[in-house]
Amino acid sequence: RLLDRLRNLPARPLVLGGCCCAHVGASRGLAARPGRLAVVWIDAHGDLNTPETSPSGNQWGMPLRMALDAGAVRPEDVALVGARSLDPPEVAYMAASGIDDDIDRALAGCASVYVAFDCDVLRPGELEVFMPEPGGPTLTEAEGLLRSLVARSALAGLGLTGLAAGADPAALARLTV
Repeated sequence: RLLDRLRNLPARPLVLGGCCCAHVGASRGLAARPGRLAVVWIDAHGDLNTPETSPSGNQWGMPLRMALDAGAVRPEDVALVGARSLDPPEVAYMAASGIDDDIDRALAGCASVYVAFDCDVLRPGELEVFMPEPGGPTLTEAEGLLRSLVARSALAGLGLTGLAAGADPAALARLTV
C-alpha cells in the first residue's frame, strides 16, 4: 500500500524536510517509475552509516545508506557531492561501493535524477541549517550546480532538507530550480 502511494508522487515532487530521511521515501517512489534513477546527494555529511556503524545512532546519519540498502538506487547511480564530514565507516563504504562525487558517472545511463539537497552543504551563514559544517559552497555556487544538473538530465524531483527555523524563504526559492 505504501508503495502505491509512493508511485503516485507528483510528476516532479519538491520535498521539504528537516531530516534527510525525507529523501528515502521520495527516492524509493521515484525509483519505482520507469527508467533508471540517478541520485545526486548534495550534503556536508555522508549519510551512509548503518545502526551498527553510526557513532551517534541517529537515523539522520543513515538515509542515503537506507535508500541504497533497500535497492531504491544502485551505488553506481549515486554521486555524493560536498561531503566534508565523513565517519571512517562511511569512507570505507564509499571505497567499497564506488560512490564518489562524480556526477557524470552517476547520470550515465539514467533516465532522470533525484537531487537530495541537504542545506548544511552550504557555507555557514548562507542559510539557517540544522547541522552547519565549515566550508562548502555559497548559495550562488549551489544554485549554479543545480541549474547545471537540470540542464544535463531530466529532473525527477528535488528535496531540500536540513532546514532550521528562520531559513530565508527567498534563499530557498533560489534552490528550487
